[in-house]
Amino acid sequence: MDFFGLLWLFLIISSLQPVIRQRMLEMERMRAMERLEKQRNSRVIALIHRQETMSFLGFPLARYIDIDDSEALLRAIKMTDDDVPIDLIVHTPGGLVLAAEQIAHALKRHPAKVTVFVPHYAMSGGTLIALAADEIVMDENAVLGPVDPQLGHQPAASILKVIERKPISEIDDDTLILADIAEKALRQVKQTVLELLHDRMDAEKAEKVATTLSTGVFTHDYPITVDEARALGLPVSTEMPKIIYEMMALYPQTAQRRPSVEYIPVPRRLERTTSGR
Repeated sequence: MDFFGLLWLFLIISSLQPVIRQRMLEMERMRAMERLEKQRNSRVIALIHRQETMSFLGFPLARYIDIDDSEALLRAIKMTDDDVPIDLIVHTPGGLVLAAEQIAHALKRHPAKVTVFVPHYAMSGGTLIALAADEIVMDENAVLGPVDPQLGHQPAASILKVIERKPISEIDDDTLILADIAEKALRQVKQTVLELLHDRMDAEKAEKVATTLSTGVFTHDYPITVDEARALGLPVSTEMPKIIYEMMALYPQTAQRRPSVEYIPVPRRLERTTSGR
């Protein structure tokens, strides 16, 4: 083979290397999920958002909970028998309220135990999803976040403060319309939180949690620690399986676009062992 033939072979192998590396990484993630499913006899789903880098210009592209995520996650839940527990690994800055609420309600309706694992953080919509779980397993240093709605880049609760503090004659029509939407958004999100918590705690505690998380008591990026989550009455544990950390290492920030919700795409049924005579 001449020099140009070797050069072409080198270029072909170099171009295929990232594809092969990505495929091997995906296979490792599937194997890790399978090991965790066997350990816990459950359906494992990953809702993980990393900040990806676009290969052409190299600028960061943030990932959030969107409709594609909710559709994929709802399919995974549909493919899981009612008696099979669901283990959901969440690592996200949040996203669309509609998508997060769909996921939360679907998890809430699943008859078997639902556990949400938070190895690092689950903010905003991620916290809303975690509220649907029977148990929230957090790393000791992991955090949740408030679920108060945002209208564009403005907190709904802060928009209402403007109406309270300024005479109506000094407020323009656009702000008044925005305040009306903000009031509805706050009411709707608070009601969603109450629905998720109504059978997990008494009405007074549920009201306290819903008010604290959804009405702008904190800034939207306020980190709610394990101790604070427990103080609110949430069912939080810190018994994080080691394999969860190993799985997180398999989600590097790469230039290759990948789905943010992954699971083994086969029906998952509860495995029962029988003893023979």
